[in-house]
Amino acid sequence: MTETHISNDSAETETAAEAGTAPANQTEAAAASAAPWWTRAVVYQVYPRSFADSDGDGVGDLNGIRSKLDYLAELGVDVVWLSPVYPSPQHDNGYDISDYEDIEPVFGSLSDFDALVAEAHERGIRIVMDLVVNHTSDEHAWFRESRSSLDNPKRDWYWWRKPQDDGSAPNGWTSAFSGPAWTLDEKTGEYYLHLFARQQPDLNWENPDVRQAVYAMMRRWLDRGVDGFRMDVINLIAKRRELIDGPERGTGSGFAMGPQIHEYLKEMHREVFAGRDETYLTVGEMPGVSIDDAALFTDPTQGEVDMVFQFEHVSLDQGEHKFDPIPLDLVALKTNLARWQVGLAETGWNSLYLNNHDQPRLVSRFGNDTEYRYESATLWALVLHLHRGTPYIYQGEEIGMTNVRFESIEHYRDIESLNHYREAVEEFDVAPSSVLSAVHAMGRDNARTPMQWDASEQAGFTTGTPWISVNPNYPEINAEADRASGTSVFAFYQRLIELRHTNDTVALGDFELLEPSHPTLYAFMRTSASERLLVVANVSDAPFNGALPLDVASAELVLGNYPVDGDMPLRPWEARLYRL
Repeated sequence: MTETHISNDSAETETAAEAGTAPANQTEAAAASAAPWWTRAVVYQVYPRSFADSDGDGVGDLNGIRSKLDYLAELGVDVVWLSPVYPSPQHDNGYDISDYEDIEPVFGSLSDFDALVAEAHERGIRIVMDLVVNHTSDEHAWFRESRSSLDNPKRDWYWWRKPQDDGSAPNGWTSAFSGPAWTLDEKTGEYYLHLFARQQPDLNWENPDVRQAVYAMMRRWLDRGVDGFRMDVINLIAKRRELIDGPERGTGSGFAMGPQIHEYLKEMHREVFAGRDETYLTVGEMPGVSIDDAALFTDPTQGEVDMVFQFEHVSLDQGEHKFDPIPLDLVALKTNLARWQVGLAETGWNSLYLNNHDQPRLVSRFGNDTEYRYESATLWALVLHLHRGTPYIYQGEEIGMTNVRFESIEHYRDIESLNHYREAVEEFDVAPSSVLSAVHAMGRDNARTPMQWDASEQAGFTTGTPWISVNPNYPEINAEADRASGTSVFAFYQRLIELRHTNDTVALGDFELLEPSHPTLYAFMRTSASERLLVVANVSDAPFNGALPLDVASAELVLGNYPVDGDMPLRPWEARLYRL
């Protein structure tokens, strides 16, 4: 076996070209050649507010992102997905958009955006924007017109309903951010629907004028050079009208996946993407989507979206609600991910993620972020990137950034966490310390603290005061220190990205879960006509002394997160990739 432990001076590590295997026959080669470009791509999500601040105002911006493009190119990513950079009152950190056609001044200008796109393209990096069209800000011109009078032409651009006979809301739907999903507008005497914050009224996609306005906006961004869209909660655009107006009015939830959803997405594809080249990427974030639904959404013959974000696997460590964390059940997690692998194997495509702007930090959530931070960060990287699908890296994941533990709720900024804390403490009399502990574990601000670039003041993120405090562990955990280390998470991610770019089996091979009931061993196969790859990972603080599912005595060790030491058992949080 060759040395494959990743370090900056690991000259013995085999090259990506050596790791790639030539197709066994012309059929396999043709299939690999015909596969969409994004089957070999890796996407990097940037949360602009927290990535890099170029002007010292404490908020990340477009020019800050531009200054880090060489870093992203060195990492090897193919796509940068930007969380919203449009004008916004920032009630939900940019997901409440007041103008779809411009850039929020705190992030820069349209000319700054154009420069970012151009310079990214020069490096072979595509730019994907967040598309937030289930709702707008209540400060958007469309909503201001809509709420101005009962007979305004844009009244029907949003969901307005009269109170029930007793004056209550039209139904019992609740907001994703706590409280009712309906707010009474005193001026017009009607309620408007907001599945998220009250400052985020839902658009009425049943109105064709709304749809055409959205499509026109999307076309303008594509004309500007944007390479696609990540579509925020896109399956919520089709409402189940019978739960709003019918005799059995909805309570709680049940508002997703209205009957028109496929019609809307097909229309969007025809109106926005038809006739253009095939270089665009569309991914739909879809809470509650099933595997069967996802297969339809991502079936290339249907013309809807390329892939979806589903939430099943990131809900498995939650009890009755998000802020009720429970320990990781590895059997449940790997079984769930395997179901999606099998379910979309013949038709459709998976997105692969364990981190994003809405999730806690991976190494703290599913790993050991103290004694085995490097090992558990790289274990989960290997496991995720060797699944079949398009991997998504969230900023800081590639250096093993961890959750933050602010001592007071006053240090948190996320509306979801603040509303939950207020409701739990004030309305349900839960002990503040208990609520804060849950926010420590599951709050979205874990992912939103500033990117940790170096050990200088404010982690090199800003020369000013950051909009949210930097994680105090930045002197030890930062990009500069990680890349200089002999155990570099960044270098490990580079290697995984190279494998996806060069190895047909990693990109397109079949998936088979092994040892599905083992509580600490995560093992699976990736196979093609020309190659068999085995992944084994010990998700535990203790050594794994059992037998591996297959004989690896004569196998080639392609990649591992420990120095090679004979054929010893898997060490704590050790992961290995073998070629059989």
